[in-house]
Amino acid sequence: MSSTQKPKLSKNVVQDIKWRNKFVKNLGKCGLLMEMLDKQIEDKLIHYILLNAPWDVLCCQAENMCLHVPLQQSESCGTNWSQAILSKLRIHNVMYEEVPNTPPEYYSSVFRLSKLERYLNKDNQEDFFSNMQRHQIVYQILENATYGHRKKCQIGIENLLSQNIFSAAYPLHDGSHKSASDDINPENLSRRQMLYKYWACWSKWYKYQPLDHIRNYFGEKIAFYFAWIGFYTAWLLPAAIIGTLIFIGGIYLVTTDIPSKEICEEGSTYNMCPLCKICKPWNLISICNTYKLGHLFDHVGTVIFSIFMSLWAVTFLEYWKRKTAILAYRWECLNCDETEERPRPYFTVMAPMTAKNPITGAVEPFFPKQDRFRRIFTSSMVILILIIVVLMFVMSVILYRTIISIIMYESGNTIIRAVASRIASFSGSIVNLLCILILARLYTYLAHFLTKWEMHRTQSKYEDAYIVKVFLFQFINFYSSPIYIAFFKGRFIGYPGGYITLFGVRNEACGPGGCLIELAQELLIIMVGKQLINNMQEFIIPKIKVWWEKHKWKTAVKDEANPTLQPWEQDYRLLYCEGLFEEYLEMVLQFGFITIFVAACPLAPLFALFNNWVETRLDANKFICKYRRPVVKHADGIGIWFNILEIITTIAVISNAFLIAFTSDFLPRLYYSYTYRSDLTGYINFTLAYSPPSFKDLNQTMCRYKDFRDDNGQLTLTYWNLMAIRLGFVIVFEHVVFFIARMIDFLVPDVPESVELKVKREQYMAKQALCENKTLLKRVEYLAGFWKTKPKEGKITKDPIPEDKLD
Repeated sequence: MSSTQKPKLSKNVVQDIKWRNKFVKNLGKCGLLMEMLDKQIEDKLIHYILLNAPWDVLCCQAENMCLHVPLQQSESCGTNWSQAILSKLRIHNVMYEEVPNTPPEYYSSVFRLSKLERYLNKDNQEDFFSNMQRHQIVYQILENATYGHRKKCQIGIENLLSQNIFSAAYPLHDGSHKSASDDINPENLSRRQMLYKYWACWSKWYKYQPLDHIRNYFGEKIAFYFAWIGFYTAWLLPAAIIGTLIFIGGIYLVTTDIPSKEICEEGSTYNMCPLCKICKPWNLISICNTYKLGHLFDHVGTVIFSIFMSLWAVTFLEYWKRKTAILAYRWECLNCDETEERPRPYFTVMAPMTAKNPITGAVEPFFPKQDRFRRIFTSSMVILILIIVVLMFVMSVILYRTIISIIMYESGNTIIRAVASRIASFSGSIVNLLCILILARLYTYLAHFLTKWEMHRTQSKYEDAYIVKVFLFQFINFYSSPIYIAFFKGRFIGYPGGYITLFGVRNEACGPGGCLIELAQELLIIMVGKQLINNMQEFIIPKIKVWWEKHKWKTAVKDEANPTLQPWEQDYRLLYCEGLFEEYLEMVLQFGFITIFVAACPLAPLFALFNNWVETRLDANKFICKYRRPVVKHADGIGIWFNILEIITTIAVISNAFLIAFTSDFLPRLYYSYTYRSDLTGYINFTLAYSPPSFKDLNQTMCRYKDFRDDNGQLTLTYWNLMAIRLGFVIVFEHVVFFIARMIDFLVPDVPESVELKVKREQYMAKQALCENKTLLKRVEYLAGFWKTKPKEGKITKDPIPEDKLD
């Protein structure tokens, strides 16, 4: 822990110094050993306070915190599913690599000092508690130590950090991340060096992650994030392979597709209606290549892939539940009940009154529920207004595309006119991406302010409220444009002579290749563009920050004779870890792209797979090399993010059903093949209507447009037949997928049977270990009474003592 003394730390320097001194004094009363060191750098004096917890303090706090300690070594819960399959098939697994000093698994129980002799490693006080547990214990003391009046909740290091009385509090890294020599025995590497060599290096991108090592170094919360992203990436592999095969199959289908041949060979016979007021009629043969490109993403294979991805998402979440249970048991946090959380520092300072905590009995800051409800309602209204702002930006992008198309048509250049719609669509996607990124930055800051203003008492409630706000906005921000293209664009345009307008501008129609190809383009630009920008930021920005910190400190100590830095000084100059929120948000948004709109782009899982390979190593490298070591935090999973993933999965099933039914040409083609000709000959003519006579008289030309209408612009029976088929398909699709999903949920238990048996075995062993003295006492009492009473048969029986006589 370190603090920075400046000319003026706060408005009341005397009060700050008093609080700091009292806090340090109370740490000593708690039994912590402290060593204070000073470092003068130019005009700034830095005080470092090194903390150590002796054995008696560790035992006392471990018992209060109900930490688990090992009773007996157990067998492994299992390996990766791919490792198990390849081992059975006797196939060499290139993803597997033996990592030295793998932490063994134990049966464990809650620590009790009176039962010390029952635990493993009881004679080794230095290694009895793990390094991670020592950090937890010390930080627990830091969180509970007072610096003022306890009734005013002037307690804990977090409050002092928020008021800049201390500048940082962090556990030390386990030495440098680079070993002194490449020839050193791997078993002699430090834990940080081990993780760097076998995990954070880019050359290990295809290897299994050493999750147990990560958990033992960073704690469960960070370990669960990397376990989830690794599990998600592994499941993306089959989805990416199948999606790529579907795309390749689309290339073959384009070469044999009859409607594509009709457009390219007979399209000159179709005179199409103008796309805007000033536009001229155009020939259908001009969209030959565009139509073929659209058919790459719009064929029967994409329908099959949509069904597959819907079931993939459901199955993925079910098996992640099992993975979570296995890891939670292995890491001793299965069904763990966190101790009552203390109020957040901001809540402590800003709460208008105090009240007695019904659980702890302590007097704590209190904020009335009615006032909080009013604030949450006000925040909701602000969020609703911002969502409307996002939709206004979407409308602006739509108008932008229309205006750009008109401008390019007015240019008079034949080449520009031919590509006008494609340029307008592509540039509109770029503009939309820039708007998304700018609004995301703005809203993240505003969501933080609103969540803080709502006065949530605990950090977990604050984080959940913040996550919900930001995700809701980001969902609208990132998905509004694809949703518009998928379900609204080209739906309400009218017909020649009766076009529907918005703000005097004719409603936007789908491009010549259809809306699905535009959706694929929008999806790739937003998803891939966002991933590239984020990865560049994660790679470049930390390097710039670290370089700047090194440059700043080198400039400050250039006159020193011995500039060698101690470990706590090296760690102090690293970057502060701001948590996992941004990492989770990026991955969850990506999960939405590859599930909600996968019918439009089978290649989306492939791009997500490539991104995640890079993302995992970027994050690993940041935590090992760029960040200070974060404080260990308990977790039994990925928290509220799992609920968000379940919601996205449900939306994805419905979205894919509507995409196939209303945006894709799959059902119209299927209807035509069963009603008219199975080889789809004449399908193009079937989908084109004739302009009404009024339009012909006004423009002196007869033209065609894509719709199912008669000569007067009225919807035909074919339209209503297709509408009924589409609605029926949506109902059948989502019912079948949800039924299969429930069957998977029913057949796949959330907790594997092996883990349930181990949990019961562990509970039995813990009960035996902790209650053995009481059991022996019962045995002695029973035997004493037995010898005083003669058996009925006059003989001493040697039968075992009945179980019902014992506890």
